[in-house]
Amino acid sequence: MLSEEIKDFLLEDAVNKFLRYVKVWTTSDESSQSNPSSENQFELGKILAEELKELNLENVEHDKFGYVYADLPANAGLETVKRIGLIAHIDTSPAVSGKNVKPVIHKNYNGETIEFASNMDITLTVDDSPILKEYIGLDIITSEGDTLLGADDKAGIAEIMAACSAWQRFSELKHGPITICFTPDEEVGRGTLKINRERLPEICYTVDGSEMGELEIECFDAWKATITFTGLSIHPGYAKNLLINATHIACRFLSEIPEYESPEHTENREGFYFVGGLKGTIEKANTTLIIRDYTKENNERRMNFLLDLKNLYELRYPGLKIDLEFVHQYSNMLHFIEKEKNVVDFAEKAIQMAGMDVNFHSIRGGTDGAKLSEMGIPTPNIFTGGSLFHSKKEHIPTKAFQKASEVLIGLANLWASK
Repeated sequence: MLSEEIKDFLLEDAVNKFLRYVKVWTTSDESSQSNPSSENQFELGKILAEELKELNLENVEHDKFGYVYADLPANAGLETVKRIGLIAHIDTSPAVSGKNVKPVIHKNYNGETIEFASNMDITLTVDDSPILKEYIGLDIITSEGDTLLGADDKAGIAEIMAACSAWQRFSELKHGPITICFTPDEEVGRGTLKINRERLPEICYTVDGSEMGELEIECFDAWKATITFTGLSIHPGYAKNLLINATHIACRFLSEIPEYESPEHTENREGFYFVGGLKGTIEKANTTLIIRDYTKENNERRMNFLLDLKNLYELRYPGLKIDLEFVHQYSNMLHFIEKEKNVVDFAEKAIQMAGMDVNFHSIRGGTDGAKLSEMGIPTPNIFTGGSLFHSKKEHIPTKAFQKASEVLIGLANLWASK
C-alpha cells in the first residue's frame, strides 16, 4: 500500500503534467509519408526529453523519427532484476482537431449534463458515457468542446512521468531497471514503424486508453483495404451506354457493404468494415476501408466479400476497372502475450494493489503493443482512465491519473520482487 503522501503527489503531479501536455499540438497526419507524420510531434517530444533529463534518467534520446527513450536505473541491489518498458504515444488522432486544446476541470461532478464553453451544439451526459455515473463527486477534465482533449494518450504520458517523478522522490519505492519510450504516430498505425528495437527490454506495457481497472491483452486483427475505381468521362448530354461515372459507382459499391457490420452497429467481439472516406471525380474515385475482427478467419470472409463485389461490378459496368489492395496492419496480440504468464499476472495484481477490480477487456482497436507483441516483446495495455477518445466529448476523471500511476509503481515493485 502506498502512503497518502505518495498518492497525493501522484495525483497532483500527473494532472499538472497532463494539463501542460494537452496544450501542445501533436495531431498525426495519415496522408503524410514523413516520420513522424507531422513536425509538431517533435515539440512535445523535446519537452519530454528535457523533463526526463531533469528527473536524472539516463540515456535520454529524442531521435530524428520523433521517438523519446530513457532509462531509469534500478534501486541499489536490484540492478540484475528483469528490465521492463513503459510506453505511451505522443500523437493525437487526426479525426478531430487537436490544435489549441483548452482543458477544463469540472469540479465535483454532480451527475448532470456537462456543457462546453466553445461548442454549444454538444453536451456530455451519462447517455453518452455511462461510466460517468461512477464519477459523481470526482473532478472531470474535458476540452472546451471545439477540439478533442488529448487524453489519448497524453494521459498515459503524464501517468508514466508522474511515476518517474515518484521513483526519484521517494526512495522507499522499490523498482528494477525501467525503460521509458514515447512513440509518434500510433494513431495512424505507424507507432512502431521506426522504433529502435535495441532500446526496448524483453517485456513492455503500453499505458493507453481504457477505463480505470481495465487490463487489455487482446486486440483486433487489422486490415486496410484501398479501392480505386477507374471510369470514363463523357459529356452527360451524350452519355448513354458510354459514361462510366467512377464516383457514382463507388457510392453504389460501398452501399453493398452490410450495414449491420459497421462500427455503429457492432460491439463487444463483433467485427466490422469502416469506410474512412471517399474522394473522386467522374473518371477516378478512391476509398479506404479498415477491416477489423478478433479472428483472421472472419476478416478473410470480409475481404473475400469485397473481392467478389469487385468482380461483380466489373461485369455489371463494362469498361470499369477496380483495383483492390489489402494490407495487414497488426495481429491480435493475445496469441503472443498468453505465452508469458507473469506479464499479465503482475499487471493484474498491480491493479488490485491499487484498490481496483480488474476488468479484462478486449480492445476494439489496437495499440503499439499489438505490433510489439508480434515482434517478440509481449506488451499488454494498462488503462489511463479516459473515455470517448477521438471526440470532442473526450473526458477523464483526475482520480484516474493517481490510480494509473499507482499501478505502474506497483507493477515495478512486483517485477523487482520476483
